[in-house]
Amino acid sequence: MKKLPIGIQTFEKIIEEDCCYVDKTAIAKRLIDSGSYYFLSRPRRFGKSLFLDTLAEIFKGSKELFEGLAIYDSWDWETKYPVIKISFDKGDFRTTEGITTALERSLQMNAECLNIPLDQKFLDYTAFAEFIKKVHDHFQQTVVILIDEYDKPILDNITREEEATNARNLLKVFYSAIKGSDQYLRFVFLTGVSKFSKMNLFSGLNNLQDITIDSNYATITGYTHEDLQEVFGEHLAGVNLEMVRKWYNGYNYFGEPIYNPFDILLFLANDRKFKNYWWETGNPSFLIEKLKEKPYSIPNLETIEVESETLNAFDVEQIDLIALLWQTGYLTFDKEIIDDLTYNVTYTMKVPNLEIQMSLNALFMDYLTAIGEEKASLRSSFSKALRSFDAVKVESILKSLFAAIPSDNYRRNDIAKFEGYYSSVIFTFFTSIGFDVLIEDSTNKGRIDLTIVLPTAIVLVECKVDSSESAIQQIHDRKYYEKYRSSEKPIYLMGINFSSKERNVAVFEWEKM
Repeated sequence: MKKLPIGIQTFEKIIEEDCCYVDKTAIAKRLIDSGSYYFLSRPRRFGKSLFLDTLAEIFKGSKELFEGLAIYDSWDWETKYPVIKISFDKGDFRTTEGITTALERSLQMNAECLNIPLDQKFLDYTAFAEFIKKVHDHFQQTVVILIDEYDKPILDNITREEEATNARNLLKVFYSAIKGSDQYLRFVFLTGVSKFSKMNLFSGLNNLQDITIDSNYATITGYTHEDLQEVFGEHLAGVNLEMVRKWYNGYNYFGEPIYNPFDILLFLANDRKFKNYWWETGNPSFLIEKLKEKPYSIPNLETIEVESETLNAFDVEQIDLIALLWQTGYLTFDKEIIDDLTYNVTYTMKVPNLEIQMSLNALFMDYLTAIGEEKASLRSSFSKALRSFDAVKVESILKSLFAAIPSDNYRRNDIAKFEGYYSSVIFTFFTSIGFDVLIEDSTNKGRIDLTIVLPTAIVLVECKVDSSESAIQQIHDRKYYEKYRSSEKPIYLMGINFSSKERNVAVFEWEKM
């Protein structure tokens, strides 16, 4: 059985250590044959670094590594190209000095790898264009430039606009060397998490082709379900593949849905246990900061519609929350809608899978409640209580949840401005546990606030704030339960009346149909 390439981002090591490898070389060949300047945005831990390293080995002519792979018989291995490879995966980018040091160190490392003697002036980050020419002249061959995590110095400062702007300006100077070096270049490929505006970061580099949502390259990183079965078949023996698909598949770039490779590798390495590996790798704290800037009705993000311009105009001074959630992997595309009259493009977005649903709502729980470590205990207790239909315990935990919310959060999320704060907390709490929750579930009598679909039951939830009307009575009056009569599962009704004065559950009602 082949080894799992956990944490390995170098193509040579994967091949030499006989690790599982999903062959991306046919896509790499198509990319190289079709153009010379590319940009790709994908979420973290999505295989971008490995793909860049694969490109590097192709251009360096490392034929022996590609035996048995798609590109082996279709590439001219005798022609070799010098490769400048730069990564911003690691480094302290909080200061100008930190960024310039990282840039200059990258040139130094490339000079050493290419065995090019350089004096100090060529190691200044503003001399990148001179460095490119020096490499070209030394090898008498056009140069390949591969840049990984191109945006990390900006993202590390994204909640501090002045520092982020400074980082962007430093990178702009560095990247501008590419646009004036066309005669010396064979191929350029930049990858990162965020898709910053070309106008401000890549000014003049108009030939940089963005393949982020090009259907021809939808599977350039990540694993398809077929890849999973073919490459990892031995590791998946006896596993419920449909459950794997539900938990980890679903990222859509207008091609076949894909898995995040990191999730799959950790799933297989951890005795194939279904867990939220995405959240465990670290959540982007800057998302919380962006959420604090304005009130959002959290459930509506599940079915958001966004114009293409919103995704393309992302920049330091213009950070759209939906664009940020998409770029960081919390949202993916559902459908593309083209207006028949104006040809304007809009996209409907969705949460990719169950794991991300849990991560997204854990993120929103941090924003809405700021209850810290207590939320893990509350989630565990609530899951057990609901599955055993312990109404007393369910009520007690819900009251504990709201009692744990700091008073500052209520001021921050002014109820007058944030309609549905309580239902948003309930929704995110339920979904962060992993329950299958329908928001504003439509019936022929109206909309149910929340419907929880359990393996053994259906739970209908109605919420009211400062109302004399019984929440559970509304379910009866409008006969919401009729929609689920044919399911043959027992139906439970949960009515919750909140008091904005007490900031908690005022009346809790529960009954079985």
